[in-house]
Amino acid sequence: MMVPVEGGRVYVRLNGTIGKGATPAIFIHGGPGGTHIGFAQLLGLADERPVILYDQLDSGRSDRPDDPANWRVERFVSELESIRRALGIERWHVVGHSWGSAIALEYAARYPEHVASTVLAGTYISTPRWIADANMLLKKLPEAVQETIAACEGKTPPPEADCDAATNIFYDHFNRREPASPELLAYARNIGGQGFNPTIYNAMWGPSEFRSTGSLKDYDAMPLLAKIDGSRTMFMVGQYDEARIDTVQDFAAQTPGSELAVVPGAAHGMITDRPIATEAILRGWFRRQDARAAAVSE
Repeated sequence: MMVPVEGGRVYVRLNGTIGKGATPAIFIHGGPGGTHIGFAQLLGLADERPVILYDQLDSGRSDRPDDPANWRVERFVSELESIRRALGIERWHVVGHSWGSAIALEYAARYPEHVASTVLAGTYISTPRWIADANMLLKKLPEAVQETIAACEGKTPPPEADCDAATNIFYDHFNRREPASPELLAYARNIGGQGFNPTIYNAMWGPSEFRSTGSLKDYDAMPLLAKIDGSRTMFMVGQYDEARIDTVQDFAAQTPGSELAVVPGAAHGMITDRPIATEAILRGWFRRQDARAAAVSE
């Protein structure tokens, strides 16, 4: 369905029936400018509960007004609330991945009454911490790769092909370790719409993982961690994630009562790298939170 939000309409895919099964779960993709496609590998969760996927405004199958006035964190948060209202859901599990984690955290702090639990996966909630982690991980790669990327970030960069090759080595280690399955590629071709939107990515983030020049360059939502219910919050990272485990452990320590799940063998793209393990972790988390809520209500 196409749901009206501030600035246009967003594409929403509902798997299951609202009012049937356990508490619904909404999945928030990364970017900015990404799509819901990666989450299609988690649709097995719909055997227990409604699973909601959507493309943020200006990406995927959603409208593309390409108006920079829409590229504000608070608008992306209100976009999520508009979807909840349109579907008539009172409470749902909110799962954000990468940039989606920032939206999930902001939403949980603003609308706690509608949040059954919050999952912050591949956790991006602070640009300074993300940039520091990326540059720390870069030091684990061969010196030639480090030197090329440093040059690419300089005033006289080498050819674009050289920069792309060096960046791809970084991605192969810390972003995604396994290729997308044929089934996922087919889903992307059939359902992906216009796909990733580099314009919004560059405007909000910047040119690379190692430097942010966009509107998010000073973004830091860490103070919100103390405002959400830690007992209903799980941080989730891949073993080799760009969101370094040490950093995410620090986030968890600032969220008393929260849990930390590590997906073995996965990088930042944990769903593509280890879809079965990722689904199992989420399934167990949802079940525990639902049982906890039921016990409290009795």
